[in-house]
Amino acid sequence: MKTDNVEYTTFSGWVDPPVDVLPALAGDLTCDVVVIGGGINGMSTALRLTERGQDVVLLEAEFCGHGSSSRNAGQLAGAPGGDLQLINLFHRKKMPGMIRLAEHAAHHVEDFITKHDIDCDYEPTGNTFAAVSRGQMGRARRVAKIIERAGGHVEVGTSEELGIPRGFVGGMREVVGGIMNPGKFTMGMRRVLVDSSARVFEQTKVTDVTRERGQVVLATPRGQVRANKVVLATNAFAGEWDITPPRLSVPIWIIEMETEPIDPDRLAALGWTSRSGLVTQHAIMENYRVTPRNTIVFGVRRLERGTTYPLPQKTPDPALVEELAHAFSTRFPALADVAVERTWGGWIAITSSWLPLAGQIDANVFYSIACNGHGLAQAPYVGTLIADLVVDGERHEDLETLWTEKPTFPRPMMMGRLGLRTIWAVDRFNDLVNGSRRNARRGAQKTTGPTTAQYDLWR
Repeated sequence: MKTDNVEYTTFSGWVDPPVDVLPALAGDLTCDVVVIGGGINGMSTALRLTERGQDVVLLEAEFCGHGSSSRNAGQLAGAPGGDLQLINLFHRKKMPGMIRLAEHAAHHVEDFITKHDIDCDYEPTGNTFAAVSRGQMGRARRVAKIIERAGGHVEVGTSEELGIPRGFVGGMREVVGGIMNPGKFTMGMRRVLVDSSARVFEQTKVTDVTRERGQVVLATPRGQVRANKVVLATNAFAGEWDITPPRLSVPIWIIEMETEPIDPDRLAALGWTSRSGLVTQHAIMENYRVTPRNTIVFGVRRLERGTTYPLPQKTPDPALVEELAHAFSTRFPALADVAVERTWGGWIAITSSWLPLAGQIDANVFYSIACNGHGLAQAPYVGTLIADLVVDGERHEDLETLWTEKPTFPRPMMMGRLGLRTIWAVDRFNDLVNGSRRNARRGAQKTTGPTTAQYDLWR
């Protein structure tokens, strides 16, 4: 795959930054509720609070939608994130609630798109846990049983049955959810927020969060906000203040890439009739999805951990771009001559339990964080539930699934640099073994031709 003329984008490859960035806070304000963070979580929280009659201020360090909200692969998931086999092993009683939450979240976003007429190229295709080997196919089947047992809606099949590229063995498709342009969606939500009664200040970094006489005081470079309640909706960036619970999450840097436009006939030849987004069943996934402009967006494969706050602005490492390009050529050998057009990256949050979290610190500080890679669906929904809790004082049953009574969290296992490198090495070893087996089978096929039984097994 060609990587000679890649554009390294510092924002997102999906959309340009807004031209109407709002001015920073200058002076002191008071309000009912202040929301920190202008991602899809924070914006949804602020919008719901305004609907409930609250006087709301939202503070965003850059501009609304600057973070992972607009930088992801655009796959609206209908199932929880993380390793569902491990989650089921350690949190089996939570699985029905997690599955219900995930499907409700996807439908919530679909309803938001319709209600506000947001043009974000949404297609209700579902997303597929795609298998690149027989071992991964077994994993997909086990995950499907877990989801179905917990009340979820999925289907299992071969690549042909699921309408995904023939280079994959098969997989498990989420019936709920689909694909979209996350940049357009985020900018659409920003438009709705700016048109609401919320007071929105962009270019306003919160430097400290303290309590004073029963209220919360937020310091910024040019003023402060005093509020009765505050919602922390900053995802990977939450560790900048002492008020944040220790080890709430681990900040992880991931990258995405986009190919040049591909001839429609070549795309059709892949057999990708469902247009479903794909997530491989590696320990650290690879994701692939086709776009309306006949490109393929793909990413992840390797994780980089953030170690200090504030988190740095980054551009993708050229070595990771080369590695992802090689993976693309392996998954789509018929497109190995296609060039990468652009690449970008962003910070997401991963929890030690792989469960999304929500909670409360004392009476007036609320937080929700870390949908573990599935925030495009879950973050807006959870933000809405947090807003209802702030107003009513009662938790929705879906919020109960995430709720943490005490904000104490263990050290995340395998999230250090050595752990992440080990996981990556295991994935690559398995790829090497599976590649050798495929080559051996192809050699046998050329020599003797496959039997019907062998063909069924290889599929």
